Amino acid sequence: MNSGLKLKLTVIVIAALVVGVFGVAAAWGSISGLDFSKPLGGEPTAAADPELDQINQDIAAKKQAIDALKQKQEAYQRAIAEKQAEKADLKNQLAIFDNRLASLQTSLEKIKLNIEETQLEMKKLDLEIAAKEEEIKREKEQIAVALSLLYKEGDKTDIEIMLTKDNFVEYLDQVKHLKDLNSGIIASLDNLKQKQAGLVADRSDLADKQASLNKLQEDLSANQLAVKDEKGAKEIILSQTNASEAEYQRLLAEAKRQQDAAAADIANMEKVVRARLSKNQKFNAIDTSAEGFVWPVPKNTITAYFHDPDYPFRQIFEHPAIDIRAGQGTPIRAASGGYVARVKDGGAKGYSYIMLVHNDGLSTVYGHVSAISVNEEDYVSQGQVIGLSGGMPGTRGAGPFTTGPHLHFEIRLNGIPVNALDYLN
Repeated sequence: MNSGLKLKLTVIVIAALVVGVFGVAAAWGSISGLDFSKPLGGEPTAAADPELDQINQDIAAKKQAIDALKQKQEAYQRAIAEKQAEKADLKNQLAIFDNRLASLQTSLEKIKLNIEETQLEMKKLDLEIAAKEEEIKREKEQIAVALSLLYKEGDKTDIEIMLTKDNFVEYLDQVKHLKDLNSGIIASLDNLKQKQAGLVADRSDLADKQASLNKLQEDLSANQLAVKDEKGAKEIILSQTNASEAEYQRLLAEAKRQQDAAAADIANMEKVVRARLSKNQKFNAIDTSAEGFVWPVPKNTITAYFHDPDYPFRQIFEHPAIDIRAGQGTPIRAASGGYVARVKDGGAKGYSYIMLVHNDGLSTVYGHVSAISVNEEDYVSQGQVIGLSGGMPGTRGAGPFTTGPHLHFEIRLNGIPVNALDYLN
Protein backbone atom coordinates (compact mmCIF):
# COMPACT_ATOMS: atom_id res chain seq x y z
CA MET A 1 0.00 0.00 0.00
CA ASN A 2 1.56 3.37 -1.02
CA SER A 3 1.96 6.29 1.37
CA GLY A 4 -0.71 8.44 -0.38
CA LEU A 5 -3.33 5.79 -0.01
CA LYS A 6 -2.36 5.26 3.63
CA LEU A 7 -2.76 9.00 4.28
CA LYS A 8 -6.22 9.03 2.68
CA LEU A 9 -7.34 6.03 4.74
CA THR A 10 -6.00 7.71 7.86
CA VAL A 11 -8.07 10.81 7.12
CA ILE A 12 -11.13 8.67 6.56
CA VAL A 13 -10.63 6.89 9.86
CA ILE A 14 -10.19 10.24 11.67
CA ALA A 15 -13.38 11.53 10.01
CA ALA A 16 -15.25 8.41 11.03
CA LEU A 17 -14.03 8.84 14.60
CA VAL A 18 -15.10 12.50 14.57
CA VAL A 19 -18.56 11.56 13.27
CA GLY A 20 -18.77 8.89 15.90
CA VAL A 21 -17.95 11.42 18.64
CA PHE A 22 -20.30 14.16 17.50
CA GLY A 23 -22.95 11.89 15.98
CA VAL A 24 -24.76 12.53 12.76
CA ALA A 25 -27.70 14.11 14.64
CA ALA A 26 -25.35 16.56 16.38
CA ALA A 27 -23.70 17.50 13.11
CA TRP A 28 -26.90 18.01 11.18
CA GLY A 29 -29.20 19.07 13.99
CA SER A 30 -32.69 17.86 14.79
CA ILE A 31 -35.77 19.49 13.26
CA SER A 32 -37.80 18.95 16.40
CA GLY A 33 -35.27 19.45 19.17
CA LEU A 34 -32.98 22.31 18.23
CA ASP A 35 -32.68 25.29 20.53
CA PHE A 36 -32.47 27.94 17.83
CA SER A 37 -32.03 31.67 18.27
CA LYS A 38 -32.84 33.69 15.16
CA PRO A 39 -34.78 33.22 11.93
CA LEU A 40 -33.00 33.36 8.59
CA GLY A 41 -34.10 36.89 7.87
CA GLY A 42 -33.18 38.10 11.35
CA GLU A 43 -35.59 39.28 14.05
CA PRO A 44 -38.40 41.49 12.67
CA THR A 45 -37.84 45.18 13.30
CA ALA A 46 -40.37 47.99 13.26
CA ALA A 47 -39.23 50.11 10.34
CA ALA A 48 -40.23 53.75 10.38
CA ASP A 49 -43.06 54.44 7.94
CA PRO A 50 -43.87 58.14 7.44
CA GLU A 51 -47.34 57.34 6.07
CA LEU A 52 -48.20 55.16 9.08
CA ASP A 53 -46.84 57.82 11.43
CA GLN A 54 -49.07 60.45 9.81
CA ILE A 55 -52.11 58.17 10.01
CA ASN A 56 -51.46 57.55 13.72
CA GLN A 57 -51.24 61.32 14.31
CA ASP A 58 -54.49 61.86 12.39
CA ILE A 59 -56.26 59.13 14.40
CA ALA A 60 -55.08 60.70 17.66
CA ALA A 61 -56.39 64.11 16.49
CA LYS A 62 -59.79 62.60 15.61
CA LYS A 63 -60.04 60.92 19.03
CA GLN A 64 -59.25 64.24 20.72
CA ALA A 65 -61.91 66.05 18.68
CA ILE A 66 -64.46 63.31 19.45
CA ASP A 67 -63.75 63.62 23.19
CA ALA A 68 -64.31 67.38 22.98
CA LEU A 69 -67.66 66.84 21.24
CA LYS A 70 -68.68 64.31 23.92
CA GLN A 71 -68.10 66.94 26.60
CA LYS A 72 -70.07 69.47 24.57
CA GLN A 73 -72.95 67.01 24.18
CA GLU A 74 -72.96 66.26 27.91
CA ALA A 75 -73.35 70.01 28.55
CA TYR A 76 -76.43 70.11 26.29
CA GLN A 77 -77.90 67.10 28.11
CA ARG A 78 -77.44 68.86 31.45
CA ALA A 79 -79.14 71.96 30.05
CA ILE A 80 -82.09 69.84 28.86
CA ALA A 81 -82.44 68.22 32.30
CA GLU A 82 -82.36 71.64 33.98
CA LYS A 83 -85.09 73.00 31.70
CA GLN A 84 -87.23 69.89 32.21
CA ALA A 85 -87.06 70.48 35.96
CA GLU A 86 -88.29 74.05 35.56
CA LYS A 87 -91.80 75.33 34.94
CA ALA A 88 -93.61 73.91 31.91
CA ASP A 89 -93.96 77.02 29.78
CA LEU A 90 -93.40 77.85 26.14
CA LYS A 91 -90.05 79.53 26.74
CA ASN A 92 -88.62 76.48 28.50
CA GLN A 93 -90.15 74.13 25.94
CA LEU A 94 -88.47 76.02 23.10
CA ALA A 95 -85.20 75.99 25.07
CA ILE A 96 -85.50 72.20 25.37
CA PHE A 97 -85.95 71.92 21.62
CA ASP A 98 -82.96 74.21 21.01
CA ASN A 99 -80.71 72.15 23.29
CA ARG A 100 -81.97 68.88 21.82
CA LEU A 101 -81.24 70.19 18.33
CA ALA A 102 -77.77 71.37 19.37
CA SER A 103 -77.11 67.96 20.98
CA LEU A 104 -78.23 66.15 17.82
CA GLN A 105 -76.07 68.37 15.62
CA THR A 106 -73.11 67.69 17.91
CA SER A 107 -73.86 63.99 17.66
CA LEU A 108 -73.92 64.37 13.88
CA GLU A 109 -70.44 65.94 13.95
CA LYS A 110 -69.24 63.16 16.26
CA ILE A 111 -70.52 60.44 13.93
CA LYS A 112 -68.77 62.08 10.98
CA LEU A 113 -65.51 62.14 12.96
CA ASN A 114 -66.04 58.51 13.98
CA ILE A 115 -66.44 57.63 10.30
CA GLU A 116 -63.24 59.49 9.42
CA GLU A 117 -61.41 57.82 12.33
CA THR A 118 -62.61 54.37 11.24
CA GLN A 119 -61.57 55.04 7.65
CA LEU A 120 -58.08 56.01 8.88
CA GLU A 121 -57.87 52.87 11.01
CA MET A 122 -58.87 50.79 7.98
CA LYS A 123 -56.20 52.50 5.86
CA LYS A 124 -53.67 51.77 8.60
CA LEU A 125 -54.68 48.12 8.66
CA ASP A 126 -54.43 47.94 4.85
CA LEU A 127 -50.84 49.21 5.03
CA GLU A 128 -49.96 46.84 7.87
CA ILE A 129 -51.50 43.89 6.01
CA ALA A 130 -49.54 44.77 2.85
CA ALA A 131 -46.31 45.01 4.89
CA LYS A 132 -46.93 41.66 6.56
CA GLU A 133 -47.73 40.03 3.22
CA GLU A 134 -44.42 41.32 1.87
CA GLU A 135 -42.58 40.05 4.97
CA ILE A 136 -44.21 36.63 4.60
CA LYS A 137 -43.25 36.53 0.91
CA ARG A 138 -39.59 37.31 1.72
CA GLU A 139 -39.56 34.80 4.56
CA LYS A 140 -40.89 32.06 2.27
CA GLU A 141 -38.27 32.88 -0.38
CA GLN A 142 -35.47 32.74 2.18
CA ILE A 143 -36.74 29.44 3.57
CA ALA A 144 -36.95 28.00 0.03
CA VAL A 145 -33.31 28.97 -0.68
CA ALA A 146 -32.14 27.56 2.66
CA LEU A 147 -34.06 24.30 2.17
CA SER A 148 -32.59 23.93 -1.32
CA LEU A 149 -29.07 24.38 0.04
CA LEU A 150 -29.70 22.03 2.93
CA TYR A 151 -31.16 19.46 0.53
CA LYS A 152 -28.07 19.60 -1.72
CA GLU A 153 -25.62 19.36 1.20
CA GLY A 154 -27.77 16.72 2.86
CA ASP A 155 -27.08 14.31 -0.03
CA LYS A 156 -23.43 14.09 1.07
CA THR A 157 -22.17 11.94 3.89
CA ASP A 158 -20.06 13.44 6.63
CA ILE A 159 -16.98 11.73 5.22
CA GLU A 160 -17.73 13.13 1.72
CA ILE A 161 -18.01 16.61 3.20
CA MET A 162 -14.74 16.16 5.05
CA LEU A 163 -12.91 14.92 1.94
CA THR A 164 -13.94 18.11 0.07
CA LYS A 165 -12.29 20.29 2.70
CA ASP A 166 -8.63 21.16 2.94
CA ASN A 167 -8.43 20.57 6.67
CA PHE A 168 -10.38 19.41 9.70
CA VAL A 169 -11.21 22.99 10.82
CA GLU A 170 -13.00 23.69 7.54
CA TYR A 171 -14.95 20.49 8.03
CA LEU A 172 -16.09 21.60 11.51
CA ASP A 173 -17.00 25.04 10.10
CA GLN A 174 -19.14 23.36 7.45
CA VAL A 175 -20.86 21.20 10.06
CA LYS A 176 -21.55 24.32 12.17
CA HIS A 177 -22.81 26.17 9.10
CA LEU A 178 -25.27 23.40 8.29
CA LYS A 179 -26.39 23.21 11.90
CA ASP A 180 -26.97 26.99 11.99
CA LEU A 181 -28.81 26.78 8.67
CA ASN A 182 -31.07 24.10 10.07
CA SER A 183 -31.72 26.20 13.18
CA GLY A 184 -32.43 29.25 11.05
CA ILE A 185 -34.98 27.35 8.97
CA ILE A 186 -36.82 26.20 12.10
CA ALA A 187 -36.78 29.72 13.54
CA SER A 188 -38.01 31.12 10.23
CA LEU A 189 -40.86 28.63 10.06
CA ASP A 190 -41.94 29.63 13.57
CA ASN A 191 -41.64 33.30 12.67
CA LEU A 192 -43.64 32.70 9.50
CA LYS A 193 -46.38 31.00 11.50
CA GLN A 194 -46.60 33.99 13.85
CA LYS A 195 -46.74 36.45 10.96
CA GLN A 196 -49.48 34.47 9.23
CA ALA A 197 -51.49 34.38 12.49
CA GLY A 198 -51.03 38.15 12.79
CA LEU A 199 -52.18 38.57 9.20
CA VAL A 200 -55.35 36.55 9.87
CA ALA A 201 -56.03 38.70 12.97
CA ASP A 202 -55.49 41.93 10.98
CA ARG A 203 -57.88 40.79 8.25
CA SER A 204 -60.47 39.95 10.90
CA ASP A 205 -59.98 43.41 12.44
CA LEU A 206 -60.41 44.96 9.01
CA ALA A 207 -63.72 43.11 8.53
CA ASP A 208 -64.87 44.34 11.95
CA LYS A 209 -63.91 47.90 11.03
CA GLN A 210 -65.91 47.62 7.81
CA ALA A 211 -68.96 46.44 9.76
CA SER A 212 -68.46 49.31 12.20
CA LEU A 213 -68.20 51.75 9.30
CA ASN A 214 -71.44 50.43 7.78
CA LYS A 215 -73.19 50.91 11.14
CA LEU A 216 -71.82 54.45 11.45
CA GLN A 217 -73.12 55.26 7.96
CA GLU A 218 -76.57 54.06 9.06
CA ASP A 219 -76.31 56.13 12.25
CA LEU A 220 -75.35 59.16 10.18
CA SER A 221 -78.45 58.84 8.00
CA ALA A 222 -80.68 58.33 11.05
CA ASN A 223 -79.12 61.30 12.83
CA GLN A 224 -79.59 63.55 9.82
CA LEU A 225 -83.29 62.64 9.84
CA ALA A 226 -83.45 63.26 13.60
CA VAL A 227 -81.99 66.76 13.13
CA LYS A 228 -84.58 67.43 10.45
CA ASP A 229 -87.38 66.14 12.74
CA GLU A 230 -86.20 68.26 15.64
CA LYS A 231 -86.17 71.42 13.55
CA GLY A 232 -89.67 70.57 12.35
CA ALA A 233 -90.87 69.88 15.92
CA LYS A 234 -89.92 73.36 17.07
CA GLU A 235 -91.60 74.94 14.06
CA ILE A 236 -94.73 72.87 14.74
CA ILE A 237 -94.91 74.04 18.37
CA LEU A 238 -94.52 77.66 17.29
CA SER A 239 -97.17 77.18 14.60
CA GLN A 240 -99.64 75.40 16.91
CA THR A 241 -99.30 77.99 19.66
CA ASN A 242 -98.81 81.07 17.49
CA ALA A 243 -95.93 81.74 19.89
CA SER A 244 -98.54 82.45 22.55
CA GLU A 245 -97.97 81.30 26.13
CA ALA A 246 -101.73 81.17 26.75
CA GLU A 247 -102.31 78.93 23.72
CA TYR A 248 -99.36 76.75 24.74
CA GLN A 249 -100.84 76.24 28.20
CA ARG A 250 -104.23 75.40 26.69
CA LEU A 251 -102.73 72.79 24.36
CA LEU A 252 -100.57 71.49 27.19
CA ALA A 253 -103.62 70.94 29.40
CA GLU A 254 -105.48 69.23 26.55
CA ALA A 255 -102.54 66.94 25.77
CA LYS A 256 -102.23 65.95 29.42
CA ARG A 257 -105.99 65.36 29.67
CA GLN A 258 -105.99 63.08 26.62
CA GLN A 259 -102.90 61.16 27.78
CA ASP A 260 -104.32 60.66 31.29
CA ALA A 261 -107.65 59.53 29.83
CA ALA A 262 -105.93 57.06 27.49
CA ALA A 263 -103.78 55.66 30.32
CA ALA A 264 -106.82 55.20 32.57
CA ASP A 265 -108.86 53.63 29.78
CA ILE A 266 -106.07 51.18 28.85
CA ALA A 267 -105.54 50.17 32.49
CA ASN A 268 -109.28 49.63 32.99
CA MET A 269 -109.76 47.62 29.79
CA GLU A 270 -106.79 45.44 30.77
CA LYS A 271 -108.72 44.28 33.85
CA VAL A 272 -112.18 44.11 32.28
CA VAL A 273 -111.17 42.20 29.15
CA ARG A 274 -108.90 39.73 30.94
CA ALA A 275 -111.68 38.90 33.38
CA ARG A 276 -114.01 38.34 30.43
CA LEU A 277 -111.50 36.15 28.56
CA SER A 278 -110.16 34.17 31.51
CA LYS A 279 -112.10 31.04 30.48
CA ASN A 280 -112.26 31.73 26.76
CA GLN A 281 -110.75 28.71 24.99
CA LYS A 282 -110.12 30.54 21.71
CA PHE A 283 -108.17 33.27 23.47
CA ASN A 284 -106.27 30.87 25.71
CA ALA A 285 -105.22 28.84 22.66
CA ILE A 286 -103.31 31.83 21.22
CA ASP A 287 -99.58 31.19 21.71
CA THR A 288 -97.72 34.48 22.17
CA SER A 289 -94.39 32.91 23.06
CA ALA A 290 -93.75 30.84 19.90
CA GLU A 291 -92.78 33.73 17.60
CA GLY A 292 -92.19 36.50 20.12
CA PHE A 293 -93.24 40.03 19.12
CA VAL A 294 -92.65 41.32 15.60
CA TRP A 295 -92.14 44.99 14.74
CA PRO A 296 -95.55 46.61 14.15
CA VAL A 297 -94.06 48.83 11.42
CA PRO A 298 -90.84 48.21 9.48
CA LYS A 299 -87.90 48.36 11.88
CA ASN A 300 -86.63 51.92 11.84
CA THR A 301 -85.08 54.65 13.95
CA ILE A 302 -86.39 54.97 17.50
CA THR A 303 -87.17 58.66 17.92
CA ALA A 304 -88.05 58.36 21.63
CA TYR A 305 -87.23 55.52 24.00
CA PHE A 306 -89.05 54.01 26.96
CA HIS A 307 -88.89 56.54 29.85
CA ASP A 308 -86.57 58.57 27.63
CA PRO A 309 -84.79 61.27 29.68
CA ASP A 310 -84.56 63.36 26.49
CA TYR A 311 -88.27 63.14 25.70
CA PRO A 312 -89.25 66.73 24.83
CA PHE A 313 -92.48 66.67 26.87
CA ARG A 314 -91.14 64.77 29.86
CA GLN A 315 -92.09 67.56 32.24
CA ILE A 316 -95.70 66.91 31.22
CA PHE A 317 -95.78 63.09 31.37
CA GLU A 318 -93.40 60.13 31.40
CA HIS A 319 -93.00 58.37 28.05
CA PRO A 320 -94.35 54.80 28.53
CA ALA A 321 -93.53 53.59 25.00
CA ILE A 322 -91.06 53.67 22.16
CA ASP A 323 -91.71 55.96 19.21
CA ILE A 324 -90.77 54.33 15.90
CA ARG A 325 -90.24 56.54 12.86
CA ALA A 326 -92.86 55.63 10.25
CA GLY A 327 -94.20 57.58 7.30
CA GLN A 328 -97.75 58.84 7.53
CA GLY A 329 -100.10 56.02 6.51
CA THR A 330 -97.67 53.10 7.07
CA PRO A 331 -99.57 49.82 7.67
CA ILE A 332 -99.54 48.83 11.36
CA ARG A 333 -99.34 45.09 12.03
CA ALA A 334 -100.29 43.20 15.17
CA ALA A 335 -97.05 42.48 17.04
CA SER A 336 -98.55 39.19 18.22
CA GLY A 337 -101.79 37.28 17.90
CA GLY A 338 -104.46 38.52 20.30
CA TYR A 339 -107.82 40.10 21.01
CA VAL A 340 -108.85 43.69 20.19
CA ALA A 341 -109.67 45.13 23.61
CA ARG A 342 -110.05 48.80 22.70
CA VAL A 343 -110.37 50.90 19.54
CA LYS A 344 -110.32 54.63 20.28
CA ASP A 345 -111.00 57.00 17.41
CA GLY A 346 -110.02 60.47 18.56
CA GLY A 347 -111.44 62.11 15.44
CA ALA A 348 -109.90 65.03 13.63
CA LYS A 349 -108.16 66.57 16.65
CA GLY A 350 -108.02 63.82 19.27
CA TYR A 351 -105.61 60.99 20.05
CA SER A 352 -106.45 57.63 18.41
CA TYR A 353 -105.13 54.25 19.55
CA ILE A 354 -105.67 50.51 19.35
CA MET A 355 -105.15 48.11 22.26
CA LEU A 356 -104.62 44.35 21.88
CA VAL A 357 -104.44 41.86 24.74
CA HIS A 358 -102.34 38.72 24.47
CA ASN A 359 -101.69 35.70 26.64
CA ASP A 360 -99.02 35.61 29.37
CA GLY A 361 -100.31 38.89 30.84
CA LEU A 362 -99.07 40.94 27.86
CA SER A 363 -100.84 43.66 25.92
CA THR A 364 -99.84 46.11 23.18
CA VAL A 365 -100.93 49.67 22.42
CA TYR A 366 -100.57 51.44 19.05
CA GLY A 367 -100.89 55.23 19.23
CA HIS A 368 -101.33 58.19 16.81
CA VAL A 369 -103.14 55.94 14.33
CA SER A 370 -104.61 57.72 11.32
CA ALA A 371 -106.90 54.85 10.25
CA ILE A 372 -108.33 51.78 12.02
CA SER A 373 -108.90 48.41 10.30
CA VAL A 374 -110.27 46.31 13.19
CA ASN A 375 -113.16 46.37 15.61
CA GLU A 376 -113.34 45.72 19.31
CA GLU A 377 -113.74 42.02 20.19
CA ASP A 378 -112.00 40.93 16.96
CA TYR A 379 -109.32 38.25 17.10
CA VAL A 380 -106.18 39.11 15.15
CA SER A 381 -103.20 37.04 14.06
CA GLN A 382 -99.59 38.10 14.28
CA GLY A 383 -98.66 40.38 11.38
CA GLN A 384 -102.27 41.22 10.50
CA VAL A 385 -102.80 44.86 9.46
CA ILE A 386 -104.85 46.60 12.15
CA GLY A 387 -104.57 50.22 10.97
CA LEU A 388 -102.35 52.95 9.53
CA SER A 389 -99.78 55.06 11.34
CA GLY A 390 -100.12 58.80 11.77
CA GLY A 391 -98.66 61.50 13.96
CA MET A 392 -98.49 64.26 11.37
CA PRO A 393 -99.56 67.40 13.29
CA GLY A 394 -103.13 68.40 12.55
CA THR A 395 -104.09 65.04 11.01
CA ARG A 396 -106.72 62.59 12.22
CA GLY A 397 -105.72 60.66 15.35
CA ALA A 398 -102.49 62.56 15.92
CA GLY A 399 -103.67 64.42 19.01
CA PRO A 400 -102.08 67.63 20.33
CA PHE A 401 -98.33 68.20 20.61
CA THR A 402 -97.24 65.47 18.24
CA THR A 403 -93.98 66.39 16.51
CA GLY A 404 -94.13 64.35 13.30
CA PRO A 405 -95.13 61.03 11.72
CA HIS A 406 -94.33 58.02 13.92
CA LEU A 407 -95.91 55.10 15.75
CA HIS A 408 -96.26 55.24 19.52
CA PHE A 409 -95.85 51.59 20.56
CA GLU A 410 -96.36 50.19 24.06
CA ILE A 411 -95.98 46.73 25.52
CA ARG A 412 -97.55 46.16 28.94
CA LEU A 413 -97.07 43.31 31.37
CA ASN A 414 -99.95 42.79 33.79
CA GLY A 415 -101.13 46.29 32.87
CA ILE A 416 -97.78 48.00 33.59
CA PRO A 417 -95.77 49.54 30.70
CA VAL A 418 -92.44 47.80 30.05
CA ASN A 419 -89.64 48.45 27.57
CA ALA A 420 -90.89 47.17 24.21
CA LEU A 421 -87.32 46.68 22.96
CA ASP A 422 -86.93 43.84 25.47
CA TYR A 423 -89.70 41.92 23.65
CA LEU A 424 -89.39 42.78 19.98
CA ASN A 425 -87.59 40.33 17.68
